[in-house]
Amino acid sequence: MAATRVVITGASGRMGSHLLRAAAESDGAELVAALDRPGSDAIGRDAGELAGTGPLGVTVAADLEALLEGADAVIDFTRPEATPGYARQCAEAGVALVVGTTGFDDEQRGVLEAAAGRIPVVLAPNMSIGVNLTFQLLEWVARALGDDYDVEIVEAHHRNKVDAPSGTARRMGEVVAGALDRDLEASAVYGRQGHTGVRDRETIGFETIRAGDIVGEHTVLFAGAGERVEIAHKATSRMTFASGGIRAARWVVGQAPGLYDMQDVLDLR
Repeated sequence: MAATRVVITGASGRMGSHLLRAAAESDGAELVAALDRPGSDAIGRDAGELAGTGPLGVTVAADLEALLEGADAVIDFTRPEATPGYARQCAEAGVALVVGTTGFDDEQRGVLEAAAGRIPVVLAPNMSIGVNLTFQLLEWVARALGDDYDVEIVEAHHRNKVDAPSGTARRMGEVVAGALDRDLEASAVYGRQGHTGVRDRETIGFETIRAGDIVGEHTVLFAGAGERVEIAHKATSRMTFASGGIRAARWVVGQAPGLYDMQDVLDLR
């Protein structure tokens, strides 16, 4: 099978550099282009400098449209303001899209959904294989424990992460709420302060930590009378997310237009 030809956006970012490295090291993917924001110091440099792999023969550019010819998929882990524009360009060019960006508002997500009417799009808050297996575990555990256990979700990330709670934490909440037949919007409580009163049994609590260089940690706590069950995932390297992004890109090429997630990629449905 031919290698999947990928374009990496946000080449100078934390995730961008890891994606460049993951693509360079993958037997099933070929890095054909790299993109960064206009005015970035990375423009004109070899992508290998950013990946730390040595020269790759791919020069970082600033115009995605010019990079799409000959590409099979674009992988985007950037910012919610940038991704909708990339989605429109990919849809126009007929190039598949993998999105690990989080923090979209309704309008931005609507652009991605519109693009998915024309091209296959993988949209996932976390591309880690371990995290996506954790989603499955959470559904099973929540169904088994039912409404007799209080649910709290605690997540921690590095000090520069700008959205809270994380997309992964929110997805965990959605999984648990779905298993318990609850509306997350009505059940979610984001932090507590002051005299809050007795805990509502329907509540799903979220606590956020932003500190240092924490890559990503998520714990879902089910607390009942006399016991508690904790399901946790801790990432120690961004390469786990990058490898998942490459795997998603290899999978999505050739799929029918539509909106997919990592549960589809990993055949966990």
